[in-house]
Amino acid sequence: MQVEAIFRALADPTRLRILRLLGTMELAVGELAQVLGQSQPRVSRHVGILCDAGLAERRREGSWVFLRSVSANETGSLISDGIAELLSEAELEDAEFGAQCKDDRKKLTAVRAARQKTAEDYFTRHASQWDELRSLHSPDGLVEQALLDLLGDQPLGRVLDIGTGTGRMAELFAEHADHIVALDNSLEMLRVARAKLQHLPAQKVELVQGDFTSLPFNKASFDTILLHQVLHFAQEPQQALAEAARVARGGAKIAIVDFAAHGHEDLREKHAHARLGFSDTQMEELLAASGFEHSAEAVLDGGELTVKIWIGRRSGGAEKDQGKENSI
Repeated sequence: MQVEAIFRALADPTRLRILRLLGTMELAVGELAQVLGQSQPRVSRHVGILCDAGLAERRREGSWVFLRSVSANETGSLISDGIAELLSEAELEDAEFGAQCKDDRKKLTAVRAARQKTAEDYFTRHASQWDELRSLHSPDGLVEQALLDLLGDQPLGRVLDIGTGTGRMAELFAEHADHIVALDNSLEMLRVARAKLQHLPAQKVELVQGDFTSLPFNKASFDTILLHQVLHFAQEPQQALAEAARVARGGAKIAIVDFAAHGHEDLREKHAHARLGFSDTQMEELLAASGFEHSAEAVLDGGELTVKIWIGRRSGGAEKDQGKENSI
């Protein structure tokens, strides 16, 4: 982060407004243009200057580019947080700037509403399929409570929610985490998750597109890893768990929620399940081969399909503190 580039980036009122908006929530370039009332190419130029100065970060999802502010927790530099505090004070002391920022935040209501509409449309299209699958196993609330009980009251640190889907696990564990990364390979599911998680602080959660067999993160980056009803989609579950182990710090916890081994062959075609659940022996072997020690489990037998929760801990402690400053 170069000081000269930072001050150049701050020498424009539009870029100051962008930083205030990104402090509220992650936004696509098109959404920023909508709020600011400016053309998308012009907003993109402003965004480029902020990113070059290290004050914002781009992330591409298909044809969309999303922007988020960068915090000291990620970079190790206090400058970005100091700028955020300075702009907050400026909003209070400069009436014109404060009124503009207030108006910008009001316009975010339309952005939030559009995201919610996208999520509702998705659920409308797929509701019958999901209801059919839910009817076969224990209620989601019971599964979630069992998972919370197993992970305990200890802080979860940096959390990676692999295959976040609707974002429910990220929402459930956000208050227990220092920071949570919600990853999914589906652009449509990320749109749904973004709508569900938009009430959370911008610096608390981030959404990332990626595949669980090739995670886009540095090694030893996370303290807790969640795979909620995800592993049965893996053609090679061992590869997915090996990737989870790579990005886990020494002593990190992994929580896998999935079905016990079953014979519902129809789930392969109806719901694209590659694996018909897992036996305890299979899961213990998968965890051990990936460097996780099986430490606890729970059984929720409330339907035709039994839901199991397996908890593991990353072997060794040498990497526990390694990678804390690694960026994603």
